[in-house]
Amino acid sequence: MKKIAVVILNWNGVKLLEQFLPSVVQYSPEAEIYVADNASTDHSVSYVKEHFPTVKIVENDGNYGFAKGYNEALQHIDAEIYALVNSDIEVTENWLDPIIEMFEKEPQTAIVQPKLLDFKNKAYFEYAGAAGGFIDKYGYPYCRGRIFETIEKDNGQYNDSCEISWASGACFFIRSKVYHELKGFDADFFAHQEEIDLCWRTKNAGYTIKYNPNSTVYHVGGATLQQGNPKKTYLNFRNSLLMLVKNLPKENLFSTLFIRLILDGIAGIHFLLQGKLSHFTAILKAHFSFYRLFSKTYRKRGFFQSKEYYSVKSIVVNYYINNGKVFVK
Repeated sequence: MKKIAVVILNWNGVKLLEQFLPSVVQYSPEAEIYVADNASTDHSVSYVKEHFPTVKIVENDGNYGFAKGYNEALQHIDAEIYALVNSDIEVTENWLDPIIEMFEKEPQTAIVQPKLLDFKNKAYFEYAGAAGGFIDKYGYPYCRGRIFETIEKDNGQYNDSCEISWASGACFFIRSKVYHELKGFDADFFAHQEEIDLCWRTKNAGYTIKYNPNSTVYHVGGATLQQGNPKKTYLNFRNSLLMLVKNLPKENLFSTLFIRLILDGIAGIHFLLQGKLSHFTAILKAHFSFYRLFSKTYRKRGFFQSKEYYSVKSIVVNYYINNGKVFVK
């Protein structure tokens, strides 16, 4: 058994595999590499078998999305560390070494994210994870290097290793024992913010999540579901609410949820005023789905919820009212 398994989830992504799998194979000699296929109907599986015979394939029997797709596949993969890597990630030479070293030196560190830069503009951070993620009191995610639509140039300002609230699912390293201890991603999320939920549960379980700037990867972003897609709006708003129900401290749960629902309503009105009716409708659908799933989700709450889960009270206020366009913890 190799110490680390690089696992790429794929669904009808043969073009992405053609472009990005070569760098993973070239620069990951210390890893076993897997493609976890979500029942693709293109020729993804045959392409990998023909061109990369050393890459192992796990074939799921349906398109289970990101969350259940990984849950199903990782049952069949034996390694100490899982590197869950999007199919639109370009890795760099020696990208695994700093991550493995961090896990070896820090036994309480359960999840690690590398530096995520934009494949299309490599001098800048990438939206999905940048230099590590945080959330505010109401569950809105943001990153060092990216707050809402403001994305910073990488000038070395985040070249420090630090503890973070969440690691991006675009390139997500986790100890396998922790992944299985926490029963992996929440399959009800399907896709989007399931990694934030898992990170939050990991912190509630007493583990640490870190950002490691000595490992760099480049992410296309939006290759499977574009920014501005109403389905993405729906999943992000619904899953963020589900995540709050599972992880907020009990004494703050309903008051925080109430304020968050109001903020979502304001966001919906903003979309409506912009003429983005499909996104307004997506938020409505997200809320109705959230209400249907509330009882089921509440039963998933763990025994302990940390009160120290956020860095700022409201990133919305900081960004839109106080003009806080860059990260300040």
